Amino acid sequence: MGRSTQSKFSAKKPRQVRDAEATKKQILDAAEAEFARNGLQGARTEAIARGSGVTTAMIYYYFQSKEGLYQAVLQRPAVEMHEGFEQLNLDQFPPEEALKVLVKEAIAYEAAHPHRGMLWFQEANQNQGKYFKQGNWQENFSYLIKILERGMAEGCFRQIDPFLTTLHIIGVCNLYFNAYENIKHTRPDLQLLSSEMIEQHTQAAVNFILAGVRCVGD
Repeated sequence: MGRSTQSKFSAKKPRQVRDAEATKKQILDAAEAEFARNGLQGARTEAIARGSGVTTAMIYYYFQSKEGLYQAVLQRPAVEMHEGFEQLNLDQFPPEEALKVLVKEAIAYEAAHPHRGMLWFQEANQNQGKYFKQGNWQENFSYLIKILERGMAEGCFRQIDPFLTTLHIIGVCNLYFNAYENIKHTRPDLQLLSSEMIEQHTQAAVNFILAGVRCVGD
């Protein structure tokens, strides 16, 4: 009897964990939309509760405060990108191929979250990066910086400033999505977020970036 009761409680635990993770994801998704629209200062916990279908008490249970939730929202992309880049095992590729793979992965991630750029705008505008710097983005930058340094060391990339070039590459990958709501009015005939246009953007970005870092004559 005791063994049977124990097995029932054990069976419930994975479901409870899954439910908790699903609830936290619902809250984070709704919070991301609210913070992107209004930033930390203008966001309302009640709006996040409505958007996620939970109570405000549940939000505070998981994240303690609006600020804690905001930090979790900003942390999520940094963690997701780190995990994605780590899985690519970029050191197995020659520098040029590694750069292609990373750029394609970065653009695919942005395409899956095209409105996250507003999060960074709101964070810069309202908080001057106070919470952004807690996300350990240096680690994500380092994947690209290491590829550029390896390419220079092996003689396939020209001598460049790895940090500045990393910023330039990020701009090439991200501006397409971050400025979409404005850019779409310059070419209303194009569906810029369609899979076909994103593929064109990806290939053009890869070609442009490689042309900029290759040694002259390659």
